[in-house]
Amino acid sequence: MKPCLAHNVPRAALIAAMTGLLTLAGMNAQALTLKVQTEDGRAASLVMVTQAPQPPARIDDSDNGYPASGKLQQGAFERTRFTDAQGQATLADTRSAFELRLRKPGYQDLKLSSKDLAANPVLTLKAEKDVAALAQQRPSNAWTATLEKAVPDTAIRKEFLLHCGFCHQQGSAFLHRERSAEEWEITIKRMVRYGSRLSSEAQKELPALLEKHWKNIAAHPELVPASTPWREHLAGAQITELPLGDRFSQMHDFLMHSNGFVYIGDNLQDRLYEVNPDTGAYTVYKIPPVAGDQLGGLLAGRLRDFPKHETYQGIHSLAESRKDGHVFITPSYQRRLIEFDPVNKTFKTHEMDSGFYPHTVRIDAQDRVWFTLALSNQVAMFDRATAKFTTYDLPFRSVMEKLTVKLTPFFFKLIGWGLPITNWVKIDHVSTGVPLPYGIDITPDGTVWIARLHTDEIASIDPASGKVTMIPTPLHGPRRLRSDRDGNLWIAMFNESAILRYEPASGKFTTFDMPVLPKGSDTPYALNVDRQRHQVWVTGTNSDSAQCLDIASGTWRFYPLPRKATFTRDVEFGKDGRVFLSSASFPSWHIEDAQPTLIQLQPGSAK
Repeated sequence: MKPCLAHNVPRAALIAAMTGLLTLAGMNAQALTLKVQTEDGRAASLVMVTQAPQPPARIDDSDNGYPASGKLQQGAFERTRFTDAQGQATLADTRSAFELRLRKPGYQDLKLSSKDLAANPVLTLKAEKDVAALAQQRPSNAWTATLEKAVPDTAIRKEFLLHCGFCHQQGSAFLHRERSAEEWEITIKRMVRYGSRLSSEAQKELPALLEKHWKNIAAHPELVPASTPWREHLAGAQITELPLGDRFSQMHDFLMHSNGFVYIGDNLQDRLYEVNPDTGAYTVYKIPPVAGDQLGGLLAGRLRDFPKHETYQGIHSLAESRKDGHVFITPSYQRRLIEFDPVNKTFKTHEMDSGFYPHTVRIDAQDRVWFTLALSNQVAMFDRATAKFTTYDLPFRSVMEKLTVKLTPFFFKLIGWGLPITNWVKIDHVSTGVPLPYGIDITPDGTVWIARLHTDEIASIDPASGKVTMIPTPLHGPRRLRSDRDGNLWIAMFNESAILRYEPASGKFTTFDMPVLPKGSDTPYALNVDRQRHQVWVTGTNSDSAQCLDIASGTWRFYPLPRKATFTRDVEFGKDGRVFLSSASFPSWHIEDAQPTLIQLQPGSAK
């Protein structure tokens, strides 16, 4: 594994990274090759082999269950490889105790301890013959695909995926279990209070439909279709996971910094994790609230019944200044921007007097910080040279929408007082009142681009003139977008199981369907463009996967991830080609083992 370190990496980090490389070299010296076969003695290829340390790493939990701020921790990697055509896979460190899990669609999981392994182990997978167990193996997208017949109205079904798949999968084991219509109604009301904009009509129709549907699927699990097949390129791939936080965390967006560290924010616990991706060492920095901040911030009533949170800021998105390496963080629950100095480990706040819900953030070549204000229908720019904010209003669809947006802070005060105002307001099918500017990026020419999720539009801002231009998208649900090296935009279309390429020079859109089965069943939350390798990497948020589109050839590669219910929201890259993701389900107890992780994927060579 090559280190991902810049020339200006701090000496301490360099030493830690080199120590990690030496450790890895030692691990390879203790490598063990195992062979996997089926019951008839044939080589079992493309078996996911996950090796986890046993016991797990001991982490300081002295600060309300989390590490003390500023205290270095040593995490432990979980490593996954896939068997080759001969059914062989080489394990990493075998000097310490570990647990092994073998997984392959159509077969029973095999779990065993390192003490049960022979010198040259040959392991046998048993075919899974139970229809219900086979269905449970399949990812969320296979389960949500069955909704096509249960909810025949395509618009309502896509609306359900858009607004009810916002924070977690809809087809995971937590969500496809049987519930009564009354239970569904209560759940939907709670989600609407959390921020879902499911239409009032859908809120009335869906509870009975969902009760009937999941009861039918429980009785007939054979109706859950097969999911995306695993292909030969996986034999060269490696996946490393580093457990971070707990079942009450939400590891939201993150940043691959030029100093070699990954910075990831726990949105529910106001903690910033500084991770050495080569060694697994990390430090947690608790972001202090500003005097007068309330628990829950400006959205104090939103998480009233969530079991455990320390959310004053609500860490959302992160971006690095090219000028001095400072990290800028959007705190979605406040009207401010947070600046973190990764050298001095200090935080500074920049207060705003307008705007609501700072969301995705990027920094342009002039060191200006741009971010969306999701609930006030604006984009903000912080000029570091003058320390002043400028806001850009996006157009409203109606006078009523303008009034609703302007009253948003008042509505959240009412929610904070315990009044379920969002449950009282009628919601239409196009989310009038919440246009939701979401993702943002900057093309090489300096133009700022925004995806507005609920209005099916992208927008551009000319920084020189301030001119805002709105452009309708041919598909629904533009969530996050990124620019490639040619200045073209790639857009994740969340409830369409597709991404779009938009070419500003010609105004042309091109659709690329996600490479999943059943077709049309994924919900791509985010993407990023590896400009060096001319690839687009997309989060398979509903399919427990990462997916790679080679721009030149138009071909896809699909990479299954080790944990079920891995709800991913962001993608970053290491200089050596590593792809970084995080499991960011809300709540995190939906994730297999209830454990959020920072994920590193080494794709290997494509075939």
